Amino acid sequence: MASIKDIGKFFMFIAGGLVAIIVGSFMIRGTMHMWDNPENGKEDEKDND
Repeated sequence: MASIKDIGKFFMFIAGGLVAIIVGSFMIRGTMHMWDNPENGKEDEKDND
């Protein structure tokens, strides 16, 4: 029974890591978009001038 519990803990560790990577990638993508939008707006204004 101990081996089954160890396998369960290992599986939960892997699942938690995948969830953390997915959530982190979405957070990084969101912050990159937040940074890009104002810069792109400023560049467009400079180009129009």
